[in-house]
Amino acid sequence: MSEPVLILTMKWGTLYSAEDVNRLARQTRRHLARPHRFICFTDDASGLEPGIEPWPLPELGLPPGSGDTRWRKLALFRADLADAPGALALFLDLDLIVTGDLGPLFDLPGAFRVIRDDDLFRDKPLRKLNRERDRFLHAVGNTSVFRYRLGTLAFALDAYLADPAAAGRNFEHEQQFLSAELERRGMLAYWPKGWCVSFKNDCVPRNFRSFLADPTLPEGAKIVLFAGNPKMSEVFSGQGGKWYRRIGNIDWLRRAWLSEQGK
Repeated sequence: MSEPVLILTMKWGTLYSAEDVNRLARQTRRHLARPHRFICFTDDASGLEPGIEPWPLPELGLPPGSGDTRWRKLALFRADLADAPGALALFLDLDLIVTGDLGPLFDLPGAFRVIRDDDLFRDKPLRKLNRERDRFLHAVGNTSVFRYRLGTLAFALDAYLADPAAAGRNFEHEQQFLSAELERRGMLAYWPKGWCVSFKNDCVPRNFRSFLADPTLPEGAKIVLFAGNPKMSEVFSGQGGKWYRRIGNIDWLRRAWLSEQGK
């Protein structure tokens, strides 16, 4: 039997609801056959469906009053996180939709896997004018979807806590900081391109072609993300279109979002 795995997500404040967590858990159950636990780190567990394990939000370990929620995900690397040290875990943000088999995300080798952020966006030719900056940004991982073993990356949190002010000066957010720490140790590895796709850049036909065809799911895509704009909530409320970009029919995406059967 395959090793039991963990699915992790986080919810705090009012931006996302319990139903957002519930939908993600349903999508996971539909697309992950192997035994797993679904854990939501949250400050409010009300409304979560049975089968979802609510856990308190992990603390970064900063002095009171000095917390920065932009860096909150680093607390997932605490050595004492949850009750399953060494367990293989996949973290999923709440603003994404699972569309394909998640099993292969647990089978790839490596201590850490993440989306290459550049894979979600179109080429940025002007960025290449600064080669060093371009090289760094091309290496940055997008932590909407990442996999690791609990308790094995505590060094990343320790590095942040050693000098949070310097981290804030040198990096725009935790994705950049974490990527730099992992790359320095030769541990940064990415999902195959096309497994995690951008709705706007990979599903919606480009520019005026969007007026001739509806969005489609690229073959082999396992997760659809809403990098940049429009946001997932905008797409489902009928917003997000531009004079140069039509969203079109997204029935297939809505079915995936609600975890319903059908093409």
